[in-house]
Amino acid sequence: MTSGQPELTTDADLEWCFDAVHGVSRTFSITIDRLEEPMASHICLGYLLCRIADTIEDAGHIPPETQTELLTEYDRLLDPDTDRPVSAFMADVEPWIPEETNDDWEVVAETPRVLRTFESLEEEPREIMREPVRELVDGMAMFTDRYADEGGLRLQTLEELEEYCWYAAGTVGTLITGLVARGASEDRAQEMRDNARSFALLLQLVNIAKDVESDYHEENNVYLPAEWLAEEDVPIEHVTREENHGAVTNVIQRVTNRAETYLDDAHRYLEVVPERHGNRLSAWAIPYLLAVGTMRELEERPEDVVQEGDVKVPRAEVYELLQAFEDGVSRAHLEELRKEMAEKPLHR
Repeated sequence: MTSGQPELTTDADLEWCFDAVHGVSRTFSITIDRLEEPMASHICLGYLLCRIADTIEDAGHIPPETQTELLTEYDRLLDPDTDRPVSAFMADVEPWIPEETNDDWEVVAETPRVLRTFESLEEEPREIMREPVRELVDGMAMFTDRYADEGGLRLQTLEELEEYCWYAAGTVGTLITGLVARGASEDRAQEMRDNARSFALLLQLVNIAKDVESDYHEENNVYLPAEWLAEEDVPIEHVTREENHGAVTNVIQRVTNRAETYLDDAHRYLEVVPERHGNRLSAWAIPYLLAVGTMRELEERPEDVVQEGDVKVPRAEVYELLQAFEDGVSRAHLEELRKEMAEKPLHR
């Protein structure tokens, strides 16, 4: 475990953090690969700080009350006004780290490394990131506590779903916006802030729509609103049963339709995001367009979410999109790409 390792140099720590992101998130791996310094390091570390909390919140093998306690302890580590040692948090979390760790749990096991690399950043970006990360952690602790008796999240309404999406993704949007808006005009920065929530909720709702099967079986979480499932006569604990596939498909389509309402504002976010401090338009445009493609797939074959647990943009389309940006796609092309991907796979 990390507590037994010698202190590493900051350069070695940062290199490990970049490798870790590539292991835990395809989407953020694409994003970070397209950023330049210093933005690449800032987004990498901000994401890993959030991922530690997300892994704990998603851990179906940890009792909810323990999840809440661990998240609360983690939040204290991020508080600059407390002197809680990271070793105390590690002593609490290490018993819950699976013996056969995956990439997500390896990041949790290396929390001290992530934290000391984060603390090595300059003060301005560090403090821009700290508050939204802590808001995410607090929100996840609130949800694990709210559904402690159920043993996993069981969201009840659309409003609660979007509340959860705010804590899981909207806070990350705040972090990103704070970093990329530095030095921008106040009008431009305000327009980004006005549309950041839509950008984040679009991506999170699409993830929820496509991951129903794995969220339930791997994490014991049901994010589809219980009120919508009830309208289809589906008990929330039977969300993946074969006899309910058709009815659950209707709910998945409703979540996808809700995500679609955020497309225009998310697009506007991309139209004003500045390319400075190492930020690049492609880092955020690619995840946006992949969400557009995923919604197309969800609308064409929503039943695959519950039958196969796998609705993704074709790999060939991902490569085609990446190549388009390598060839010099500009803001002027975003609308055209969006329309094309909404209708058919880009590689066809």
